[in-house]
Amino acid sequence: MTSDHAATLEALLRDADERLARLAADERTLLLDRADATADDEHDPEGSTLSGEWQRVDQLRRGIEGERDDIAAALTRVAEGTYGLCTVCGRPIAAGRLEVRPTAATCVACAV
Repeated sequence: MTSDHAATLEALLRDADERLARLAADERTLLLDRADATADDEHDPEGSTLSGEWQRVDQLRRGIEGERDDIAAALTRVAEGTYGLCTVCGRPIAAGRLEVRPTAATCVACAV
């Protein structure tokens, strides 16, 4: 595939890394808040608990890490010259599918 695909994937990778960095900062803040002995968030009827926020940030982080893994795998396929070919059947992946989902590893038929 073209270098345009690699550039798109590299931009997606940078975006994922930036989002992970922001979440890491959020996690550090939550960790400091949890260490505060005066925090009684479990009884605060006005807001979410620190535990709930911790879970939300953790789930977001896991999702972005999964995206990042998919992007890294797609970049590997670019480097190997197999990007745009279905990893299951070997046929080309439709350009429209790659435009919408640049990390797609399978054609539509094999993705079902």
